[in-house]
Amino acid sequence: MSNDDGISIHPADSSADLLTFTVEPNYAGWRLDKYLCEKIKRASRTRVQEIIENDVIYAERKLKPSTPVWPGLTFQVRRRVRDEPTVPDADQIEIVFQDDDVLVVNKPAGLPIHPTARYHHNTLVEQLKKRFGEGFSPTAPAAKTDFRADPAHRLDRETSGLLVCGKTLQACQRLMKSFMDGSVDKQYVAIVEGQPTRDAFEVDAPIAEGTEVIRIAVRIDAKDGRDARTRFVVEKKFERDGARFAVLRCFPITGRQHQIRIHAQHAGFPLVGDKMYGPDPGYFDRFSKHQLEEEAWVKLRLKRQALHAAVIEFPHPVTRAAMKFECPLPKDMSDFVAGA
Repeated sequence: MSNDDGISIHPADSSADLLTFTVEPNYAGWRLDKYLCEKIKRASRTRVQEIIENDVIYAERKLKPSTPVWPGLTFQVRRRVRDEPTVPDADQIEIVFQDDDVLVVNKPAGLPIHPTARYHHNTLVEQLKKRFGEGFSPTAPAAKTDFRADPAHRLDRETSGLLVCGKTLQACQRLMKSFMDGSVDKQYVAIVEGQPTRDAFEVDAPIAEGTEVIRIAVRIDAKDGRDARTRFVVEKKFERDGARFAVLRCFPITGRQHQIRIHAQHAGFPLVGDKMYGPDPGYFDRFSKHQLEEEAWVKLRLKRQALHAAVIEFPHPVTRAAMKFECPLPKDMSDFVAGA
C-alpha cells in the first residue's frame, strides 16, 4: 500500500527504493517530522509521521517524529519504485566553475535539486553523481574521494540558473553560513505580465507558508508572515500578441521561499508561466494531476515560470576570495522577449 506522495508504507515491500537524506547544518535542532515536511513538500505532517514510524531506516536507533536532527545525520526512507517525470539530461547541466571545494552549475529549468515524493533519481544531485561518478576530484582525478555536491541554497524546479554547491562538509557548512548571514548577493531575471510605471520599486511584504488552495505555496500575511523584501529594476518593456510585458532584474534582500514570485504578484506583475501565483491558483493542482487544459497553457504563455538566477556573488568557503558568476537568459526566455 502507498499514498499519493509515492512513498511506500510497507517496511518489507520488495518494490521499494531507498531515499537517502543527510541533514544540512541550517536544520540543526529541528524535529525530524518538521525536517521531512520541509523536504517532502507534498506530504502532510500526519503522513510524514507515518513515514517515520514505518519507513525510516537508521542503524543506530529508532528515530521518532520528535527526534531533534543534527548536521550530518544520514538516514534512509523506503519509497515505492515508479516511473519518474522526465527531466533534462545530465549533460544539460552546465558546469560554470569548480575546484575541490565549490561547484557552480547552471541548472536547467525543469530539474529538481533534491529528492522529493515524485523525484528520486531524476534530481540535480543524482544527475551530478551519474555524470562524474563516485570518487571524482577535479584537481586529482585519481584520488578516491566520496563525490558530493550539496546545494547551499534553493532554486525551484522550474527556475533556471546559477546554483552553488559545496563539495566537502566544511565547504557546505561555510557556504550555508554565508547565505544565512547575508554575505551572498543574488540577482534574478524575471519576465512578468504588465508594465510597471516606475523604473525601480521595492516590495516589503511579510511571507507566511501555506494557502487555502495550495499547501506548499506561500502568502502575503502582515500578521503571521516573516519579514521579506525584494527590489525590482525594470530592464525592458515589450509587447507580444497585443499584451504588455516587462523584464525585471530582481534583487532579493531576504531569502524566503517563492519570494520573488509572490512579491511580483503582490505588486501586480505576476511572472509569465507561473502556475502557482499566476492567472489561476487552480492551475497548479490540475498541472500536478496532468489535467491542465489547453486554454490554461495559452494564458500561461510559457511552459514554466519565467525566472532565471542570473548572477551570484559569494566569498569562497576556504580561501574567502570574492567569487562572482553570471549566466545569460536561457533560450525559452530570450525567445519570448524577442518575440520568437
